[in-house]
Amino acid sequence: MEWIIRKIHEGLLIRTYLQREHGFSRRMIKSIKFNGGNILVNGTNQNVRYELKEGDKLVVEFPQEKIGAYMEPEDTPLSIVYEDDAVLVLNKAAGMLSIPSLQQPTGTVANALLGHYKNHDVTNTVHIVTRLDRDTSGLMLVAKNSYSHSRLSAFQKDGKVKRQYQAVIEGTPSDKKGVINAPIERKEGSIIERTVREDGKQAITHYEIDKEFDHYSLVRIQLETGRTHQIRVHFSYVGHPLVGDTLYGGDDKWIGRQALHCYALSFKHPITNEDIHFQQELPQDMKQLL
Repeated sequence: MEWIIRKIHEGLLIRTYLQREHGFSRRMIKSIKFNGGNILVNGTNQNVRYELKEGDKLVVEFPQEKIGAYMEPEDTPLSIVYEDDAVLVLNKAAGMLSIPSLQQPTGTVANALLGHYKNHDVTNTVHIVTRLDRDTSGLMLVAKNSYSHSRLSAFQKDGKVKRQYQAVIEGTPSDKKGVINAPIERKEGSIIERTVREDGKQAITHYEIDKEFDHYSLVRIQLETGRTHQIRVHFSYVGHPLVGDTLYGGDDKWIGRQALHCYALSFKHPITNEDIHFQQELPQDMKQLL
């Protein structure tokens, strides 16, 4: 990344300029310094305490990213909705893990992304910003490098990365629009299942019923927090589990996975600071329910 220093930034230390103007974290600046990156001013290596002058050309060269030893690139097709040098947005199909696990080290979104990167001479590792459960479909946000990941993670904490979901739930809540505010924690004795517990982490789900059918309803959902399995746990807790979600009490006679889809994604671009929005229609298996 490179910038020409303007008069208003003259006298700032490189460290201050990078943090204040471009959102670099202290950790990232240390990583550049100690892990093989470079900070150049007019072609010469400089310390982060260098005072910038108007007209200086500041260049930051990031260290080579390390790909995990067990992360193998695979030529698996991905439905890429948008891509530039900083970010990638994809529409994930149901049935695909986001990242490898000990039980399934291959066949994941991360493996497919590494294969995509390899085919396009991108040497960075995978930075998934918004994960989805294996059987949840829809939009996912990926950072193409560590800087973008750092910026997007900060934006996420500030509520500048938003996801909206559509789900099909069993029955119809008495309140057609509402908020489920119930703390979530790992279920005792399980490494996968979550449950509502008084000593859990705060979890808030906003919902609105879109359409009602004989046995189930289509609902739109906005998360205020992002706990593991939050939507699934919350609707099971209020007596309306997601259709197909057998882990949390749903019936799979209509669909063979939880009927949950991330249909809208909004975020602030880590480089341009532009507000970006994407939408993706329901997949066919959920359309058939309607």
